[in-house]
Amino acid sequence: MGSVSLKIGDGTARFRRSTICSSALNLLMLFSVVATNIFALYAFTNPDAAHQSRHLLQHRNISLISEQVALILREIASSQKKLAKMEKELLGYESIDLSRPNIASELKMFLRPHSLPLGKDSRTGITEMVASVGHSCEKSVDLLTQYMSYKVSGPCPDDWSLAQKLILRGCEPLPRRRCFAKSVPKVGLYPFPVSLWKPISDKVVSWSGLGCKGFDCVNTKKSSRECAGCLDLASGNENQKFVKARGKNDFVLDDVLALGGGGIRIGFDIGGGSGTFAARMAEKNVTVITSTLNIDAPFNEFIAARGLFPLFLSLDHRFPFYDNVFDIIRASSGLDVGGKPEKLEFLMFDVDRILRAGGLLWVDNFYCATEEKKKTMTRLFERFGYKKLKWVVGEKADASGSGKSEAYLSAVLQKPLRI
Repeated sequence: MGSVSLKIGDGTARFRRSTICSSALNLLMLFSVVATNIFALYAFTNPDAAHQSRHLLQHRNISLISEQVALILREIASSQKKLAKMEKELLGYESIDLSRPNIASELKMFLRPHSLPLGKDSRTGITEMVASVGHSCEKSVDLLTQYMSYKVSGPCPDDWSLAQKLILRGCEPLPRRRCFAKSVPKVGLYPFPVSLWKPISDKVVSWSGLGCKGFDCVNTKKSSRECAGCLDLASGNENQKFVKARGKNDFVLDDVLALGGGGIRIGFDIGGGSGTFAARMAEKNVTVITSTLNIDAPFNEFIAARGLFPLFLSLDHRFPFYDNVFDIIRASSGLDVGGKPEKLEFLMFDVDRILRAGGLLWVDNFYCATEEKKKTMTRLFERFGYKKLKWVVGEKADASGSGKSEAYLSAVLQKPLRI
């Protein structure tokens, strides 16, 4: 039979060595835990270490906040770009792109910002001069380039009609040009005040760009309601305006001035045609500026030849006057700028801005095409709180000679004092 040897001695020795290794590992782990706790206790109880820990935490928080702020700023910038794009699409314009081909070099020169020679201006805070040009010029950049194409220091092209076309398209103000405007000899002008009622010679005005080449032609044409034969100072009805009433809508100048209490010194005539209102006011020692365009006739030169002050300006342009400066403002159907009612409101608020408190707004024969138009004007004047000194709605024959009767509104309103 065989026998089995257990060799207990050798096995006991191997077990004892394994137990010693495990005990050493446990002691090492215990030492690590104790050491870690001691280090943590030291870190929390040591002021310098605690400060460094807090500083590290604050730094991480600041970094996180900075990232969030940067993200928000990027979102804001993106939203602003989207809003700007939407605004351009709604308004239909954007800034003129000077990098386009065929842009006139003079236009680039005018629109380029020019730094002030002495740096920042201490009074205004500006550092450069920026040219002013109408935003709607972007829509007519080809015409604008044509307008700005000329020889520097040479004669300007005879293109006032092109300038007026740009103005009527909203390209106002126009850029300045570095050329000499065409001169017309002003021979035979009368001294003031004789010039107010003397017929104007055909030779003292420019007829370029117009269908007629003389006043006889202009006076025989069917004109607007406000200017039917208004350039005929010899045999027409122009010299009777504001002196003799032809109907209940026609107010006599002396009656209107009496409503002002003697404080009428300077005035503004909106769309004043040939300047006859300014001429009658000049006889009363009242200075009046007349705004007009040259629609089918040389109105600006005609007014100037009478010794009066013309202003070449469309009704879409903000009036270039300071607030509360005029004693009287006269307007006729020129107030009807067309389009949406908001456009008329913008014009009326600008009229109100330049008229002083207590000043007179003379609405002279405003054409009411419809009953709704009359109601719209009535509500608008009531909204401004003007006092109705005179108010007449009547009918008269069509100025074009068609024989039809048309409704007109005439009124003298007084601006209230607003505190």
